[in-house]
Amino acid sequence: MAKSSADDDELRRACEAAIEGTKQKIVMSIRVAKSRGIWGKSGKLGRQMAKPRVLALSTKSKGQRIKAFLRVMKYSTGGVLEPAKLYKLKHLSKVEVIANDPSGCTFTLGFDNLRSQSVTPPQWTMRNIDDRNRLLLCILNICKDVLGRLPKVVGIDVVEMALWAKENTPSVSTQRNLTDGPVVATVTESDLKVTVEKELVSQAEEEDMEALLGTYVMGIGEAEAFSERLKRELLALEAANVHAILESEPLIDEVLHGLESATNCVDDMDEWLGIFNVKLRHMREDIESIETRNNNLEMQSVNNKALIEELDKLLERLHVPPEYAACLKGDSFDEARMLQNIEACEWLTGALRGLEVPNLDSTYANMRAVREKRAELEKLKSTFVRTASVFLSNYFASLVDFMISDKSYFSQRGQLKRPDHADLRYKCRTYARLLQHLKSLDKNCLGSLRKAYCGSLNLLLRREAREFANELRASTKASRNPTVWLEASTGSGQNVNAADTSTVSEAYAKMLTIFIPLLVDESSFFAHFMCFEVPALVPPGGLVNGNKTEYNDDDANDDDLGIMDIDDNDSKTGKSSAELAALNESLQDLLDGIQDDFYAVVDWAYKIDPLRCISMHGITERYLSGQKADAAGFVRLLLGDLESRISMQFSRFVDEACHQIERNERNVRQMGVLSYIPRFATLATRMEQYIQGQSRDLVDQAYTKFVSIMFVTLEKIAQTDPKYADIFLLENYAAFQNSLYDLANVVPTLAKFYHQASEAYEQACTRHISVIIYTQFERLFQFARRIEDLMYTITPEEIPFQLGLSKMDLRKMLKSTLSGVDKSISAMYKKLQKNLTSEELLPSLWDKCKKEFLDKYESFVQLVAKIYHPSENIPSVAEMKELLGNL
Repeated sequence: MAKSSADDDELRRACEAAIEGTKQKIVMSIRVAKSRGIWGKSGKLGRQMAKPRVLALSTKSKGQRIKAFLRVMKYSTGGVLEPAKLYKLKHLSKVEVIANDPSGCTFTLGFDNLRSQSVTPPQWTMRNIDDRNRLLLCILNICKDVLGRLPKVVGIDVVEMALWAKENTPSVSTQRNLTDGPVVATVTESDLKVTVEKELVSQAEEEDMEALLGTYVMGIGEAEAFSERLKRELLALEAANVHAILESEPLIDEVLHGLESATNCVDDMDEWLGIFNVKLRHMREDIESIETRNNNLEMQSVNNKALIEELDKLLERLHVPPEYAACLKGDSFDEARMLQNIEACEWLTGALRGLEVPNLDSTYANMRAVREKRAELEKLKSTFVRTASVFLSNYFASLVDFMISDKSYFSQRGQLKRPDHADLRYKCRTYARLLQHLKSLDKNCLGSLRKAYCGSLNLLLRREAREFANELRASTKASRNPTVWLEASTGSGQNVNAADTSTVSEAYAKMLTIFIPLLVDESSFFAHFMCFEVPALVPPGGLVNGNKTEYNDDDANDDDLGIMDIDDNDSKTGKSSAELAALNESLQDLLDGIQDDFYAVVDWAYKIDPLRCISMHGITERYLSGQKADAAGFVRLLLGDLESRISMQFSRFVDEACHQIERNERNVRQMGVLSYIPRFATLATRMEQYIQGQSRDLVDQAYTKFVSIMFVTLEKIAQTDPKYADIFLLENYAAFQNSLYDLANVVPTLAKFYHQASEAYEQACTRHISVIIYTQFERLFQFARRIEDLMYTITPEEIPFQLGLSKMDLRKMLKSTLSGVDKSISAMYKKLQKNLTSEELLPSLWDKCKKEFLDKYESFVQLVAKIYHPSENIPSVAEMKELLGNL
């Protein structure tokens, strides 16, 4: 017999090495085969292949407690054992030996703490029964000693296990741990060692069991004698049974007779029950038939009642009240009858909706009565809509004709009349709800009504604007200002002190103040009155031009039509692009033509004072920034066109002024400061006074154009006489700076041109002074220039030996140039003074001239000292500076 793996010391050491560091002690280790297949009838494993594993029982002491574990070891790639799984024996609930395994060597261990109980537990197969018993006995002993309980054992008898343990334990060496260790028994038989913790049956239990068996097994040692005894007892029992049967024959006869009588009674009862069953079946069928007919009658009665109720409701829907029919067919739309007309419209709208499929069952919709009634209602609707549309169109025209025929509604000579549409809107609001009902009945009818309203009201608005604009121009007194500001032919003595024309701007502002809020209110009223689904233009108490609306009618809020929304869609704030496009088209018809009267006021103001375009531009921009509502699109277009008109007129003025500047270059030779430079300063001062709001950009663009043309013209005039060009330029650029000094400090655009003029002035001064200096001291600085040119090609030591540059030549040049230097300087001063028309520039120019001359002379002295050494007698820079200071 092969040696068991439980006695393999190398296996035990390999297991201890695998769990090194866990403080656990190996009690037993044994090789097994792991599989998850099932045992079939043939006794063979299923498809899965068995895997070699090692089961190791280990314990761990923790204080007074001992924990027991079952470890599963597997072989790694290199054949080294490594831990695979760890089970705690305190969770072991069942030990089951597989019954289908004929060898009895396969068993499973059930644990109650596994996460998935639906997974089949692994099966462990031992090499033989002894290895199986040895492992299971060790597990059971540990559970009993350490845990104080035994798991459930299935498929093996515990008594058989104890007997096996006793037979395989001839010599026992017991070691007891009095404190906390279990009792360990080591069994040795023919080099076979079995480790068991305790016997399953105590000695006293074994003695009691032997005594009990001795009571029933008498002479069990003599097998043949015991067999003969059993045969004799069996024959005796059979004989006793036959004797008892023979003695009970009369009783059996009585029983058989009673059974026969009972059978006859049962047959009779069965026949009677069959008859009764047939009768009951027929009766049950009759009752079912009666109940069916009764249920059908009840169902028919309920259906007829429901049908009558539905037909009554349908008839109620189809009924047309005579009072409503009279209103819808009539042609009376007086204010006194408007309430009845509105109620009739509401009823007609509800009746038409009630006959539509969503509100009416589709079954009823195809009934002839419903179709006929729907056609009748459609005819009523078309008749009413046509009659109401004709009435409203005539009504709007009559209202406007009445107002136009009364001259007291408009401005007259000596009296400006503010347009008042309160009465007109009040009368229109009477029919506001009627318009909404007409829209709900037929949206297409509003197109003609909107055109009629726009055409009538457009005549009134244009008449009001024309009369107001005419009287406004007639009543405004203002002197006409000159339009020629920068013309050279007007003479330098032209009076540029223009008269006060502020009344012109005030008149234009008054025109906007009166009519822009009026047009916005009319647009808003029209959008709501004619049922456009757009938000309010100006909310109640809203702002126009950033301030409270100055145009107020007697009614606190003209946009409030005093009506309630009929259609739920009317409460939505969103609007379709098609609706907004239709509104803008109607507003175009409503307000078209009124812009001509605004243009007339703008043109009139331009003729009086072109500079007033600046203030009018600011006023218009302020109103334009206040118009944000989508429905006031035409008002914004009107303001935008006015702004463009004002900008065009102002651009016209700027272009004419630029032409006036350009005409200067056609004149005869110009001397001194050009006339348009001081006039531009006066013009700029006046323009700054007129700036309002957002008109700064307009003025800055004019400044840019003016100054650009001025500088270009100045350069062109200077080129006509190159001899005096620099004098001409420096005088004019200096005059430009002097005249715009104050404005340049506050106007960034002018400051930019101020710096540009300053740079041009400095350049002209430098050129003019250089010409004067070279004219008087040409030989001196010509000599220095020749030396500087040669220094690029030869060394300084070789220069005195060049032709015309010897020391002798230097002395001759100095004698001829510096012998009368005071006269030369005086001549230079007189030449600077000779052609200069602006005497106030002479001191600064002379200072610049002296500084420039000293700088050049100092460079000459240093150059001579470097080339010819200080052997030559040359006046020093200090002497020359002193000489210049004395003159």
